This record gives sequence, C-alpha cells and structure tokens, in this order.
Amino acid sequence: MKPKSKTRWNSKIPTWLFLGFLQAASGLDVLENRLIGDVSKPVNPAELNPNFHYIDTSFENASPLWYELDERGRIQIHLNYDLERESPNRANGHWHFKLQATPGSKHTIVLNNLNNVWNGKPGVPVSNRTICKVSEDGRVWRTIETEIEHLDQLVFEVEMRQSHLYIAHVEPYRISDLEILKNQITDHPLVDIREIGSTVQGRSLEIIRVGKDTAPYRVFLRGRAHPWEPGGNWVIQGLIQSLLEESSENQTYLNLYAVYILPMANKDGVAAGKTRFNMMGKDLNRNWDKPADPALCPENHYLEKWFQSMIDQGTPIHMAMDLHNDQSGRIHVSRPNIDLDAYLDRMKRYEALMRKHTWFTEGSTGGSFRNPGTIGEGLLERYGITAFVQELNANWIEGLQQHTSGKNWHLLGSQMRRVFFEFFLAESNIPKP
Repeated sequence: MKPKSKTRWNSKIPTWLFLGFLQAASGLDVLENRLIGDVSKPVNPAELNPNFHYIDTSFENASPLWYELDERGRIQIHLNYDLERESPNRANGHWHFKLQATPGSKHTIVLNNLNNVWNGKPGVPVSNRTICKVSEDGRVWRTIETEIEHLDQLVFEVEMRQSHLYIAHVEPYRISDLEILKNQITDHPLVDIREIGSTVQGRSLEIIRVGKDTAPYRVFLRGRAHPWEPGGNWVIQGLIQSLLEESSENQTYLNLYAVYILPMANKDGVAAGKTRFNMMGKDLNRNWDKPADPALCPENHYLEKWFQSMIDQGTPIHMAMDLHNDQSGRIHVSRPNIDLDAYLDRMKRYEALMRKHTWFTEGSTGGSFRNPGTIGEGLLERYGITAFVQELNANWIEGLQQHTSGKNWHLLGSQMRRVFFEFFLAESNIPKP
C-alpha cells in the first residue's frame, strides 16, 4: 500500500482563496489611503498661533487632557473623562493647566468634552455663570468670565502678563496645601492628627481633631470626596485656623464641642487631577447604604470603621456634613424611609443658624428630595447621625454678591464656629450666655 503523504504548511493554496486574500489586502490599502487622505496635513502650531508655546500639565493636581489649535488659532482643550466603574456615568468639571505663551499676547481657549452623565442621565456641568480662575504664580488668583459655545463647550480669553499662566475652574487646594496646614497645627495642644487608613494608592487618610476629646458634643466634616471640589478644603482650613486662635469665644465653643475632620477623602484623585471618582472608579458619595468594599473603596471602608470605633468607645458623632461644590450651593437634606421628625427639626435649626451667622443664603432641598446612597442618608440610617451634604456654589456667593474664592470659603469656615456652638447649645441643658 502506498504510504500516505504528510500534510505540509506550504501546500498549494486554492486559487479562490489566494485571489480573495489579494482583494482583501488591496481593500485595506485603499481604506488606509482613504483615511489618511481625509486627515488634514499636520500643521505646526506656530503657523496657526505664533505666540502659543505649550500646555503644561506636569504639576500637582493638573488635569488629564490633550490639546490642538484650530484654524482660527484657538487653543482647543480636550479634557479626559473621569469614568465610574460598571456604570454609564462619566464626569468632567475639573480643569487645571498652565499655558505657556508670549508675554502680552492674548489667547482664546475652548474647553471640550463636557457631556457628562450623572446618575445615569446626561448633563452639562457648566453654564453662562461658570467662572474660571487664572494666576501667574498658582497662589494669587483672579476671576475671568466664560461663555458657552455649542451647548457643551466653554470659551474664554486670557491675556499673558508673563510667559506662563495657571488656569483652573475654581481656586485650587492641593495635597501640598493640606500638608502645610497640618505642619502648622500639629503641635497645638488642642489638635490631634491620627491616621485611620489609606487610599487605593496608599496615601494616608487622617482624622484631625480640634478641641478636647472630652467635649460633650462632636461634629464631623469630610472634604474632597470629589477631587474637583476644593471649596470644602478652604472651609475646613478657615474653621481650623479660627478655632485655634486664642480667645474667650473659642474657649467657650470648645468647652461644648470638638470638631473631627477627614480633610481630603479622595487624595489620589486630587493628585491626579480627576473630577469625581477614586482610582478604582468608585464615587465616594455613593453606596453608603451598605458597607464599602475595602479593595475598591478603601477611603469609605476606613471611615466606616472609624465611625463605628467612635460609637464603640462611647463618643459617637452627633452631626456630620459632607462638603461639596456644585452650581447651586444648597444644603442637601435627603429623606430616607425612616422616622425623620427629629432629624428634620435639627436640619431646620442648622439652616436658620447658617443664615444668621454666615454669608449662606442658598437654602436647602425641598420636601420630596432624596438622593439614595449618599453619605448623608447612609450615616443617618446606619449610625443614627444627623448627617447631610453641604454644597457650596462654585461660581457665585449670593450672600456676598461676589464670585467665589478661597478667601470667601475660608471666611465661611470661620463663621461656622458660632453655628456649631448654638446648634449644640440647643441640644444641651447649658443656659445660653
């Protein structure tokens, strides 16, 4: 019997298959040429805008972005979306970059990629009232106004006083700013700074206590759950620094209450210039209706452990606020399906005191408002804490008739000392002085 021949890799290819391969290859080549032909020839930016040099994002808290110049020489900034894990949600609202250009020149900047998705619904995070901050040194900021273009683009013009200009949405507060504050206060006898855990990338999470651990009442503040929202950090700094000033007034306040603060919950996001989510794509102001996943959301996991430890040692938190920025600046009073009478009475008292002793005038959410999973609702349901979200308008302070600034938010923090005092005074049997 004739032996069977072995199959070889280079056996003769059928003609139909060979011709098909050639046709496909030819089509790919045509397609490649067509795509290349449709793209404009790369142009040196100097030909479009000879005074423009570069967009620098090499520094702390700078935005992830890419840029190009259009045919009019305008600088088109394309912000990278911050994406939520296993969700359609995406966010842009943080911009912070450094323009390098010829001194004395003027430039038009267009911000793109502002088609956000929030709670599964599309939305644009800017309006005709959106402001922009600029600074030559990254410390002293001034406000410029902006315009909306094509519903989802923000346009503004800048003039170069020097060879570089920092540009940001709101006045930045960076990790380095927090470290400066901590170094200033760490040795004060009324201050305790204690690490409670770490972020996804291993940055420390600290609780700062201002006041005595024996104070009869305790208020908690959290800042920077969302990285683009620095207003809370300025409020926290104003509160801390004003409480540590030597005065009979502060002595009276701190005999009644102590302040516990997680100043920067989303340090990783702040460092990376993100807008909303942590480095695992989790929103730190969601899913508070259940325990946090320590792998995906360690920032919330360690905070939950701290709240429970305070309860276990007989020093529970009485009031908690989560500080945020948005376009309205209201107090968010969420209403879960539990007995809310005492809680709502306290929230009415808090709002009245804010109106009385601070520049706050924006009011609170209405009777049907509910935002499930937020920290305010979660702390109320799970730990019995009078908790809420305190928004700060990112663009305008109605009570001052001024644009926002670190200075004005700092002032609010100082004014809130009296708010906390009268709030807890009403809870106690101490006669009002």
